[in-house]
Amino acid sequence: MMNIKPQPGVMKIDLYEGGASQLQGHDEVFKLSSNENPFGPSPRAVEAYSRSGIALHRYPSTSHDQLRLAISTNLDLPSENIVCGVGSDEIISLLCQTFSGQGDEVIYTEHGFAMYKISALAAGATPVIVEEENRTTDVNNILKRCSEKTKLIFIANPNNPTGTMINLNQLQELTNKMPKQALLVLDGAYAEYVDNYDGGVQLVKKTNNVIMIRTFSKIYGLGGMRVGWGFGPKPIIEALQRVRGPFNLSAPALAVAEAAVNDQDYVKKCKEENNTTRAWLINGLRKLGLACDNSFTNFVLPRFENRSQAELCDKYLQSKGFLVRRVDGYNLPEFLRITVGDRSTCERLLGVIEEFLVRQK
Repeated sequence: MMNIKPQPGVMKIDLYEGGASQLQGHDEVFKLSSNENPFGPSPRAVEAYSRSGIALHRYPSTSHDQLRLAISTNLDLPSENIVCGVGSDEIISLLCQTFSGQGDEVIYTEHGFAMYKISALAAGATPVIVEEENRTTDVNNILKRCSEKTKLIFIANPNNPTGTMINLNQLQELTNKMPKQALLVLDGAYAEYVDNYDGGVQLVKKTNNVIMIRTFSKIYGLGGMRVGWGFGPKPIIEALQRVRGPFNLSAPALAVAEAAVNDQDYVKKCKEENNTTRAWLINGLRKLGLACDNSFTNFVLPRFENRSQAELCDKYLQSKGFLVRRVDGYNLPEFLRITVGDRSTCERLLGVIEEFLVRQK
């Protein structure tokens, strides 16, 4: 058995840990650890899920034509430039598998999404971590780390877990100056929460070295269905279509995602509710003396005095039935990432944090 070995890089991968969902001893748990939409999916998506059950014996579409058409119609994108996957995670994996390998480098920022490193290592490529500036992507730092080996550059914009983002002019500068053999990947998992931001659509349309990826897991409330998609230059999309599994998305997942993207009124409502409550929560945290960057997402990232205080607050929150996310693995030990829940939940949360801080004095 010792002669049977995984590909180089695989055993360097740290197992991904999702946000916890249960607390022992608590019947009522306020889960604010996974950036889920507290309002759930569109009622139209729920109806589509129920209807899809009558045909579970049938194979799903291999082309994803109806879902791609729905995305195309609602977001004004050519459907032939769209690829669908099992969450944006699969698109990330497909990009690394298709465009990088041994001897290549994959760039991502120091507080970037964990799947960039995992997928790069799984493809045999070398992950290259670039320093951020005040928890925000720095284009100049990225350009300094680029080389003839650079094949992919991942930027989550807005970023998870920091909630920060850079503007389109900075992204345009990067596309103009980065190596010709490199592909810029704009991860827009939280793009729908940002005013006057298309996630990189116009940048993709006028370049040949950028792809945008999106997910149905956040504002659409479909984390349990695992559907994502990418929009990019046709040659890039055609390559990804050849690598992805033909039946990677189930029939229910396709039907539900199609119904969800067709209900843009619901998306608008969720955005308005989130952004209003987010601003209120950030203001409340700051009044308690906790530094908190402006967030462009559905989560906030308050900073405590040190790692110990963050750990103690996390434990105190758990004792009151609240689950938030420690971000030590992202080298942010003195922070807690907190999903923006509904207003009532956030009011209770803020009260518990205030109790904790008073006890600390």
